[in-house]
Amino acid sequence: MSFTLNDFQAQFPDERACLDYLFSVRWPNGGTCAECGKKDCFYPILKRRSYSCSWCGFQVYPTAGTIFHKSTTPLVSWFFAMFLMSTSRNGVAAKELERQLGVTYKTAWRMAHEIRKLMDEDPGKLKGEVEADETYIGGIRPGKRGRGAAGKTPVVGIVQRGGPVRAKAVASVTTSQTFGNINQNVERGSEVYTDELPVYNYVGKFGFKHGVVNHGVKEYVKGKAHTNTIEGFLSQLKRSIDGTHHHVSRKHLQKYVNEFAYRYNHRFSSASMFELMSARTGLQLSEAA
Repeated sequence: MSFTLNDFQAQFPDERACLDYLFSVRWPNGGTCAECGKKDCFYPILKRRSYSCSWCGFQVYPTAGTIFHKSTTPLVSWFFAMFLMSTSRNGVAAKELERQLGVTYKTAWRMAHEIRKLMDEDPGKLKGEVEADETYIGGIRPGKRGRGAAGKTPVVGIVQRGGPVRAKAVASVTTSQTFGNINQNVERGSEVYTDELPVYNYVGKFGFKHGVVNHGVKEYVKGKAHTNTIEGFLSQLKRSIDGTHHHVSRKHLQKYVNEFAYRYNHRFSSASMFELMSARTGLQLSEAA
């Protein structure tokens, strides 16, 4: 289901509409006053991001502890940034947010990273037919290419066919990092398909069915065994980072990985991506400044 620019402008025309929405997300039943215990008793305070109890005057702040915590940037700009990031398959660069929102690059960069917190979720353990593979994120450098290339950050991924994906940036492609990711996130008894990389040799010894394709001899499909699905996700991740963001540091790479995993996992959702993300704005995710 699509959520258009017209839909956005109709639902979030001003600051009050954004704040009222955030209040409804955090207190869907109108809230209960922590001081006097009255229910559904709050009314908005003009020119402030707060609501006051009509009985005792106790105030609540819908933005407290959320990604908007202590931000002086208008909520309309925050929600529009979320709209832009949710409607782009390849992500939105901080420079583009800077241009669209009329804020500084520093503010746009921080907003983008805060919004990515809304895309960090746990889809639960994968099961059934699962594929695993790895890729390397980083710029072109002289020397060895592919596995073991210097200066690149590995990302290991696992995907349930027809279901969600899990991906993680790791320090190196070792058995503990790669198989450990499978062991932690895939249900026992599942069929796990990988290539011939030795780090996957333990898969069949820990309660998983293991199918292997040998890419080294140009074998890409063997019966039900292939890694085309996870390779497709990892390729999209690499193209988007290269084409949209150009450079992502090791420190923040996992946030971008989570962003693209979130998009993949909700690609068939009945609600639009923006509606799914905005419904999570009431989560207390922000680190207190």
